Amino acid sequence: MKYKTIIVEDEIMSLEFLKTLVNEFCTELQIIGTASNVKDAVQLIDMHSPEIVFMDIEMQTGTGFDVLQEIKERNFHVIFTTAFDHYAIKAIKFSAIDYLLKPINLQELQESVSKAILALSQQQQESKIKLLIKNLERSGKEGFSVSLSTSEGIEYIKLSQIIRLEANGPYTTFFTKNQKKIMVSKNLKEYELLLSDHDFFRIHNSYIINLNEINRMTKADGGYVIMSDDAMIAISPRKKEQFVRLMSQRLV
Repeated sequence: MKYKTIIVEDEIMSLEFLKTLVNEFCTELQIIGTASNVKDAVQLIDMHSPEIVFMDIEMQTGTGFDVLQEIKERNFHVIFTTAFDHYAIKAIKFSAIDYLLKPINLQELQESVSKAILALSQQQQESKIKLLIKNLERSGKEGFSVSLSTSEGIEYIKLSQIIRLEANGPYTTFFTKNQKKIMVSKNLKEYELLLSDHDFFRIHNSYIINLNEINRMTKADGGYVIMSDDAMIAISPRKKEQFVRLMSQRLV
């Protein structure tokens, strides 16, 4: 089976390079068209209903996000491409959507294509794109949401609703304000990188906490914090100095 694929890219060299990689090394895909501007991309996607779209973020006529806003049906898997660390990369990660940095690496391309094909069977592309658009529209931390893939489907959780994260081998459990526990098959390190700019701190090898959900901190037994759900989380000796400094800055 071949998956209908469209490439949206306004730089001719980047377009030809990606086409060559896809044709030679991603034989599951069939490129059915390319576009170099927002208008043509919208028309092409609406006309052909592709299953996978490689979407350049920045084009001379607008952005890939403009394309997503204007198309009628978003039931395809999008893989963003960008030549630099774009401001929207974090929003893309929160929405569990893939992206590739140019010049595109072959291994990363093949990994993204494999994930795209797997995701197509789960039929959750439109909800991910909707979440991305919402996150891009939100200017403050309060409104940001993160996409969490579980064994039962995908959960969309506002960052402000997360109290803490706990590691369990290759899995991570999210504890939320409504006393819900959500387990995902990603390790804690991935979320440490994603959440570090949003008032979350890895206080221990096994825990990431929402700094806004700390009720109190005590020096007893080496030091620990008590969270808003009454969980007692030990402060790692290696993290104590950084944590105390961070909390002091927040109180200034």
